[in-house]
Amino acid sequence: MTWGYTKLTALFLLLTFSAAKVKAQVCTGSLGDPVVNIDFGRGSADAGPDPGFSSYTYVSDRNVRDGTYTIAKTTIGMNRNWYAVTNHTPDDVDGYMMVVNADRNPGIFYESDVQINLCPNTKYEFAAWLLNMLDYSGLKPNITFVVLDMNDIELGSYNTGDIPDQDRNWRQYGFIFQTTTSTRVKIRMINNVFNVNDAGGNDIVIDDITFRACGPDIKAGIGTSFNRVQDICEGTTTTLNLSAQTVGSGTLRYQWQKDSGGSWADIPGATNPSSYNESFTNAIPGLYNYRLTAAEPGNFNSPNCRTVSPILTVKVNSPPMVNAISNGPVCIGDAIMFDVSTDGTYEWRRPNGTLFSTEKSPVILDATASMSGSYTLTVKSLGCEVTSAINVNVIPPPIPVVDNPAPQICEGTSVQLNASGGTSYSWSPTIGLSDPNVANPIASPTVTTLYTVQVKSGTCYREAQVNVIVNKVPAADAGPDKKILSGYDVKLNGSVSGDGVRYFWTPNTDIDDKNSLTPRVSPKEDTDYILHAESTMGCVTALDTVFVKVYNGLTVPNAFSPNGDNINDAWNITAIDALDAPVVKVMNRYGTLIFESTDYEKPWDGKYRNEDVPVGVYYYIIDLKNGMKPVTGSLTLIR
Repeated sequence: MTWGYTKLTALFLLLTFSAAKVKAQVCTGSLGDPVVNIDFGRGSADAGPDPGFSSYTYVSDRNVRDGTYTIAKTTIGMNRNWYAVTNHTPDDVDGYMMVVNADRNPGIFYESDVQINLCPNTKYEFAAWLLNMLDYSGLKPNITFVVLDMNDIELGSYNTGDIPDQDRNWRQYGFIFQTTTSTRVKIRMINNVFNVNDAGGNDIVIDDITFRACGPDIKAGIGTSFNRVQDICEGTTTTLNLSAQTVGSGTLRYQWQKDSGGSWADIPGATNPSSYNESFTNAIPGLYNYRLTAAEPGNFNSPNCRTVSPILTVKVNSPPMVNAISNGPVCIGDAIMFDVSTDGTYEWRRPNGTLFSTEKSPVILDATASMSGSYTLTVKSLGCEVTSAINVNVIPPPIPVVDNPAPQICEGTSVQLNASGGTSYSWSPTIGLSDPNVANPIASPTVTTLYTVQVKSGTCYREAQVNVIVNKVPAADAGPDKKILSGYDVKLNGSVSGDGVRYFWTPNTDIDDKNSLTPRVSPKEDTDYILHAESTMGCVTALDTVFVKVYNGLTVPNAFSPNGDNINDAWNITAIDALDAPVVKVMNRYGTLIFESTDYEKPWDGKYRNEDVPVGVYYYIIDLKNGMKPVTGSLTLIR
């Protein structure tokens, strides 16, 4: 279609004025079944055939440019700035939709005749599902819908306003119009957008265009509760009352209908909107749907003229499986716990018939022997009522007894535990046990361990504890060997470990305190002293020996030859290590100190500042400490 500038401008001004007057309308009453449903068909090909109702150019490929359209299942691969959209028709994977890339100029882009006769002088709702495909903020589609009779007289129009972009959700737009005496109409869609700057956008998809009769407000329900859905149980014999409340013309006629396997059929004689009784005899499982239709007398015999109430559904359900369970048998003093997997409402009753709970999983605390018996559960679910029984035994618990609840053993030994009072036993922790599932296991823990025994009698159990105390085996360390000069004493460095240990030294001679770990000894000859560590817990005794070497005096060589032949290369002073921190000094004949050492751990090697000293005579002083007279003399260094 070609438009001149003057005509185009005039049309745009007309549409703008018309859109400003028309507001979106919805049917406030009841709607009929769709008498027109344009869903653009379906097929196996990616693109559907050209329907021939647009002034735009039809394309069968995915190259949908300005002023063109296609009939497609999806927009995938058409434009990188479009959402990937599939058709709106529910559950129709092969369904098509109309994909429009609007022209730069406003104008009519869709016009088609409705091929079904509508009812005269009847209100209809026109609706269509639209989606702006643009995934960024751009030029937004703006569409006016117009319904006309076959003489191009407008029956109603509606402007969508700017359809928002960056919204991948389908949205329905619609309005109410009324037919005249003419029963045929046509649909026109107009693009209202000027795109003089060739801006991006104004791209839209359209699907599921419908006409539905709009009539009185009908509210319908089942029974006194006015339910939309009523559950009854299989095998039930009952009569249900269906009723409706209507607001509309006093001349309306009514008819109750029943779903007969996918199509609605009038129920003979059921024309009273306020009451219809449906009887069920030995009801068979399934869904039974009902509704009330209404229309003016002149249009009543045409199904396309009627409006309908919400659907009322009677569900005939098979009785649910009800299996009440408990944790029985239960010990006296424990809790009785019940449960059931079936959803619904519940009535739990004691063996004497009294109601004690309406919960799904009730609990009775502190069970007594008198609570034994058969408990019943009644479940009401989906119109059915089912009862289940469960027997619960409340039995006496075992009385656990353990022998010697706090035995003591030495490390590395074992003890036999003994429990009684039940029919089976389980010990924990299992570490150190010969068998955790007997009454009298052998326990060999390496550390003090608290054992818990679970004593069972049937399904009842109680617990007791045994604390096995492990005493560490004594250990003795007499310390390093010692050297002393005859007539002096030395301190021993003993130590012990273990639980409940007493200690002493032997022999009990030349020692100041045999019960001290660090006594001072002054033997007159070489002696072995033994440290004894005895356990007061009856564990083994530990022994360790220290050797004390006794020297009669210092032996100070008067010559040595540090020439590297490994013979007499160091000035070794015998028994000096028996002294407590002696200080050794060596000086040359001029009195210059050339060597000094405390403890004399490393003998002098004839060097001073890492250089060999000359052959000759040198003088020494050995300070023995502890008030002893220093030892002095001379030595000759030869090579």
